[in-house]
Amino acid sequence: MAESYDVIVLGSGPGGYVAAIRASQLGLRTAIVERENLGGICLNWGCIPTKALLRSAEVFHQMKHAKAYGLSADNVSADIAAVVARSRGVAKQLNQGVTHLMKKNKIAVHMGEGKLTAPGKLAVTADGRTSELEARHIIIATGARARELPKAKSDGRRIWTYRHAMVPQELPEKLLVIGSGAIGIEFASFYNDMGSKVTVVEMLDRIVPVEDAEVSAFLEKALKKQGLEIHTATNVTIDEVGRDAVRVTLKAKDGKEARDSFSHVIVAVGIVPNVENIGLEELKIEPDQRFHIKVDELGRTNVPGVWAIGDCVAGPWLAHKASHEGVAAAEAIAKELGKDTHPHALDRRNIPGCTYCHPQIASVGLTEAAAKEAGHDVKAGVFPFIGNGKAIALGEAEGFIKTVFDAKTGELLGAHMIGAEVTELIQGFVVGKTLETTEAELIASVFPHPTLSEMMHESTLAAFGRAIHV
Repeated sequence: MAESYDVIVLGSGPGGYVAAIRASQLGLRTAIVERENLGGICLNWGCIPTKALLRSAEVFHQMKHAKAYGLSADNVSADIAAVVARSRGVAKQLNQGVTHLMKKNKIAVHMGEGKLTAPGKLAVTADGRTSELEARHIIIATGARARELPKAKSDGRRIWTYRHAMVPQELPEKLLVIGSGAIGIEFASFYNDMGSKVTVVEMLDRIVPVEDAEVSAFLEKALKKQGLEIHTATNVTIDEVGRDAVRVTLKAKDGKEARDSFSHVIVAVGIVPNVENIGLEELKIEPDQRFHIKVDELGRTNVPGVWAIGDCVAGPWLAHKASHEGVAAAEAIAKELGKDTHPHALDRRNIPGCTYCHPQIASVGLTEAAAKEAGHDVKAGVFPFIGNGKAIALGEAEGFIKTVFDAKTGELLGAHMIGAEVTELIQGFVVGKTLETTEAELIASVFPHPTLSEMMHESTLAAFGRAIHV
């Protein structure tokens, strides 16, 4: 007889496990199905362990520049095996944390491959044996995987996806990174700091193309100063994958071609949703135009009782977005089951993005160009790190904070940052946007001194011609 639940969550990433916890908190009998590791890609092979790698690279970078702080650190070196071991240890600790949270919240965990067999029914296969589960509601949270290039299939030896790049057996001597989104730029920054010769190729006309144009330009200049080679508006053709090198052709927008060879290649050209072989076709669950699962603002699919969240639905494909979708879906399910809940749809305009390269990037809302395209009369303010005392004291005086406002209403439309610790600063503007702040509240707010956050205040002042320290 099938085990019965109120809610079954298929996938235990930051969307899935959060949805399961919230459902359990609301008094629903909940189960989660996972084929590999609790915590999904983010905790085990994505967000968290990459940040551990980047932290090692950051410390190594600072050690090599100790003299700038009046310190001495001679003959410093990196042990890539130890760096990777630390990263894997961090991932293991968090995996164990999610395991504890499942037990604490009395969530049944079923390890194995899950597949929808009918509305409200799920088959789980592990070690050749299949068990049947049933629930009034099922949340699909199967995530996504790295997109591969047709002529550059990853082999883990010379051509890597992000997963291979996290556990290198050796440091690449000469590395090509294809794609300059967050994943590509983070690995480019990491390997450059660790000592590899790094080249980044981007098909579009600027790196980190989803960011504000001023941020893209500043980052390109900063990375080139650090020794990276960057090619924008350039296509890559993999000519040959040899035993010791990958030979490629780089074709620029003007048609000029250049041939080169690299010891390793990282392919970072986007993601593909994990929607195959989970029963979507049998239940006639509709996809969107990009083959992700089509859902409404709370995660409902076209099939009653089946929901979807996270990287298998429309973007942005970020862990924190998945978690909030998970909460919204769990609360909407609880409401349908008679609980006194008030689910709120996620406002995609208020989702921050963070890139942990060196320097860091963070943003929320509309870029200046997008705001103008949307018909806003715009006021934009920029304040440089060099004008901030804390940034100078830290030895991190490169970067800026930019704010974008509607000139007529004062509404904060967007904020864009590049520099030290901006991934921690951005949440102030996220809260502001969520509370529908205007420049008046931001100008009236008292920011502590000396902090980097003062630049948030100054950038707002700058947008309205009132900046003090520049």
